[in-house]
Amino acid sequence: MYEFENCAFHSEQVLQLPPSDRTDLYQRLQQLDISCYCDLQGYLHIETNNTREVILVRTVLMEFFASRDQLVTWLKQCWGNYEYR
Repeated sequence: MYEFENCAFHSEQVLQLPPSDRTDLYQRLQQLDISCYCDLQGYLHIETNNTREVILVRTVLMEFFASRDQLVTWLKQCWGNYEYR
């Protein structure tokens, strides 16, 4: 099985978000132990160190900003378009 932690990866992304979204997103990333901070200009800085963290950040961003239709499509893709009965 592939180990995400073994990937050599480092990136910092900076997002400008409304204050309420920024606070909620910051708190969720902190819960997941992903390094992030808000600066005085209102930007959220997110630091990722491996592929696992990148996937978690992407998933959290989708949770906050994707439409319901986008989330349904993504879920269907994840489950290989499995038909529920």
